[in-house]
Amino acid sequence: MSDDDEEPALHFQPTKPVVYGSLEEKERQRLANIKTSGSLASDAIEAGKAAGNIVINDGSRYEISDHVDQSELLAELERRKKARHIHVSTDDAEVKASLRQLGEPICLFGEGPADRRERLKKLLSQIGEDALKQKKKEEIELKKKKAEENITWYHEGSESLKEARYWIAQYSIPRAKKRLAVQRQTKFIPTTQKNAKTQDIQKRVGAISNECSQIGDNRPLSFCNFSPDGKILAVSSWSGLCKLWSIPDCGLIRQLRGHNGNVGAIVFHPQATISLDEKACCMASCGQDGSVKLWNLVSEEPMADIEGHAPYRVSRLAYHPSGRFLGTCCFDNSWRLWDLEAQEEILHQEGHSKAVYDIAFQRDGALSVTGGMDGFGRVWDLRTGRCIMFMEGHLKSVLGVDFSPDGYHIATGSEDNTAKIWDLRQHKCIYTIPAHTNLVSKVKFQPEESSYLVTSSYDCTSKVWAHPTWAPLKTLAGHEGKVMAIDISPDRKYIASVSYDRTFKLWASDNQGGL
Repeated sequence: MSDDDEEPALHFQPTKPVVYGSLEEKERQRLANIKTSGSLASDAIEAGKAAGNIVINDGSRYEISDHVDQSELLAELERRKKARHIHVSTDDAEVKASLRQLGEPICLFGEGPADRRERLKKLLSQIGEDALKQKKKEEIELKKKKAEENITWYHEGSESLKEARYWIAQYSIPRAKKRLAVQRQTKFIPTTQKNAKTQDIQKRVGAISNECSQIGDNRPLSFCNFSPDGKILAVSSWSGLCKLWSIPDCGLIRQLRGHNGNVGAIVFHPQATISLDEKACCMASCGQDGSVKLWNLVSEEPMADIEGHAPYRVSRLAYHPSGRFLGTCCFDNSWRLWDLEAQEEILHQEGHSKAVYDIAFQRDGALSVTGGMDGFGRVWDLRTGRCIMFMEGHLKSVLGVDFSPDGYHIATGSEDNTAKIWDLRQHKCIYTIPAHTNLVSKVKFQPEESSYLVTSSYDCTSKVWAHPTWAPLKTLAGHEGKVMAIDISPDRKYIASVSYDRTFKLWASDNQGGL
């Protein structure tokens, strides 16, 4: 600091005077004032009033505003009190599970575990702490009820059903013995010979081309079936007409009039055009209105009607290999077995949870397989009435089923665009074919030898798959619309396909030897 700088001014704040001596005199004065003015409490109250911290009115009451209900306030207080005593897990996963059981969102935007726990507490205080236990009880009861519904139950059948079961057993057992004997002989054929035969069939299949194309009707065609001698093709249509066409020139033989709505399918009797009289019942067809009609090869009018399905749709039907029985698929979640000789329904079989769409019989005549809109397939033993195999695996409706001539392979086609191969001996699916880009409408094994499988689809194509590798052999492309169904002629010369584009096509191999 230089000499020219001024010294800073010092300011002293005055302090309270310090008083020395006893405070006894002042205390005596304070107590005397209290005695004269009132109690110490009243002195404190007066001091609070003077400070404005205490306001005491003149006896009037404070009223809660009219829009606030006292009962609501009391209920809210009671709820908060109850919420404080509710014990909620601190595990966030358990809290979410509890919210899910109560049907509440497990997470709100910006909500953390602590907020979620508080929300659960609030919910439980509103609906009661026992709500979770009640929900769990209801879920357990629902599971028990579902389990009871899934239990297979049986009831006493008619005497005619008992006789039919005996008859089917006597019919199927000799045929099964014969089939097994042939398979045992085939087992000893050299592998090289088997491979050469397989390669020859695959070459012939690879050379398939379109042999004939014919406009079948003025409405979409729904089904086709070759006659047992392979010389007639029956085609059904959405117009209500069924038509018989000669093979291979595709000339119209006869129109069958009788249905009033869409016809779902038409099939030949196993002995029609071979040993059965033309005036006998040679064909059967089914319609959307629940009608089932029987036809001969002479008249354009049906010779008989099978009643009992209406008002439910009948989607597919099939003859038993013996020709005595007819199986029909109904949209009342059941399938029926009719005895054509006794002219009565002998079996009304339930088992599917949705409509039954397709049916096929094993060549021995002992078993049948059904595919349903519930996405499941079932194999039934006609001799006992039991469901011997439950086929679970498709994601959507099963629209096509077929038994292989070997007796133990089953093919199913589904709305999930796949075809599955099932083995009765192993009770499981052995292969899934990612067959098409749209639903699979029909599956068909090669007759007699089952060397290949043909599938049709709504992607406007049909495909041929090798057995047992299930490799694609040929794609039959040519239809401009959805392919509704396919069939293979018993003499293995032709494959027929019917389409939504109102045409049917015949496919044949360019190589000698047939298909």
